Amino acid sequence: MEQNMTSLIMIFGATGDLAKRKLFPSLYRLFERGKLSDQFAVVGVARRPLSNDEFQQSVKDSVISSLGEKNSLDQFVSHFYYQSHDVTDSNSYVALKKLADEIDAYYQLKGNRIFYLAMAPEFFGTIALHLQSDGLTDVTGYKRLVIEKPFGHDLESAKKLNQQIRTAFSEEEIYRIDHYLGKEMVRNIEVIRFANAIFEPLWNNRYISNIQITSSEILGVEERGRYYESSGALRDMLQNHMLQIVALLAMEPPINLTTDEIRSEKVRVFRSLRTIKGEKVNDYFVRGQYGPGTIEDQQVPKYRDEPMVDKESNTETFVAGKVMIDNFRWAGVPFYIRTGKRMEKKTTKIVIQFKDIPMNLYYQPEKMLNPNLLVIHIQPEEGITLHLNAKQAGGHLNAQEVKLSFSNTGTYTMNTPEGYEKLLYDCMRGDATNFTHWDEVAYSWAFVDKISEMWEKTKADFPNYSAGTMGPEAADQLLEKDGFFWWPVTDLEVDVCK
Repeated sequence: MEQNMTSLIMIFGATGDLAKRKLFPSLYRLFERGKLSDQFAVVGVARRPLSNDEFQQSVKDSVISSLGEKNSLDQFVSHFYYQSHDVTDSNSYVALKKLADEIDAYYQLKGNRIFYLAMAPEFFGTIALHLQSDGLTDVTGYKRLVIEKPFGHDLESAKKLNQQIRTAFSEEEIYRIDHYLGKEMVRNIEVIRFANAIFEPLWNNRYISNIQITSSEILGVEERGRYYESSGALRDMLQNHMLQIVALLAMEPPINLTTDEIRSEKVRVFRSLRTIKGEKVNDYFVRGQYGPGTIEDQQVPKYRDEPMVDKESNTETFVAGKVMIDNFRWAGVPFYIRTGKRMEKKTTKIVIQFKDIPMNLYYQPEKMLNPNLLVIHIQPEEGITLHLNAKQAGGHLNAQEVKLSFSNTGTYTMNTPEGYEKLLYDCMRGDATNFTHWDEVAYSWAFVDKISEMWEKTKADFPNYSAGTMGPEAADQLLEKDGFFWWPVTDLEVDVCK
């Protein structure tokens, strides 16, 4: 039986988009499933002046918008409180501490506190320092700090931010969210690898020719133009989400499934990443920026015409790269990654391509035999597909491709919780396995900084791909020179069990 969670959760940025779209609905699902006891409370903290009743109505509206009408909503929102707050003013923290102490006593929360910073990252360090200096971290129970990305914008800024936060919280108390690590099939990577004898012995450079990771969006930057101009696809997606997936795919089997052991193996992967710098960057990485095009029969503008975007912007909306891991298991195996906005399809997929057999007895001049593929579908569909070759029915010994699929939709549906729900629950349980450790952040920034330094020195020839396509031609050429090609994501759909 799962343990009920007892905690006071303070959400800084409680009137923002993240809280409304993700956090409040995720907390409600935990409440609905009995994973929150009656001994929990949430304090919403934001600059906007609101009464408790107005805030509770806002929480209720966000849950209904996401999940529909619910019977126990009134009981759920009765645990929510609000305080208007200036994150730079100690007086605000003194008032917040008074409210928190009263709520702690009323709900018997045992001094357990989670501080969730769902707001602009430039305030992370300021808030952490105030929480400590104004007494909010002086508790009898646990204290935990949850931080959204981005954690800095390069290695130096990340180090500075980490030093500020570490004055108030130990590394074990810091939970850096990467919502990709909450996705069902990302968490499934370890199980697929380490619980199946048909895969783990083959999971190396003797049997795998290349691995491809694609995360594509059809959306543009929408209202995030100002943020995206300082970030770009490299910092927004590759530094965290994509490299985390690489680490899970490439890590050695941990001694056990504890947080420390899994993190240790992931860090070893980051330490093994081949450093790419200077002119070499152009041999391993490609950048792109979308021009005008057609998405779902609608004409869409180029990136440079989006709101709050520089008309001569040098910011990349697409990145493709070849990541090499220089260790015994993976020497010589390229990990190809690509991510971008305004692409042909919204999808996140991993394709593990196995090597061809030494001699093809079933060679047909008119039809090449496909290599074996293991496809892990992360979003929007969830599942696994194994592509094999088998005898064609009714024919001679001609081989054809067959697919073995497992899907998280259809008859065998698993009620897969939203990633934020899982991560919030993990945080309350004190399980930091699916949060990023400082060492992972530091190594990934060190890797990415070399690429961004090179790109910032040179003006790119943008735009170089049309909206509604899978990126610039240079991304295809990146694989072609190694004798490979991107597997079309539209051809790799998971078969849904009916």
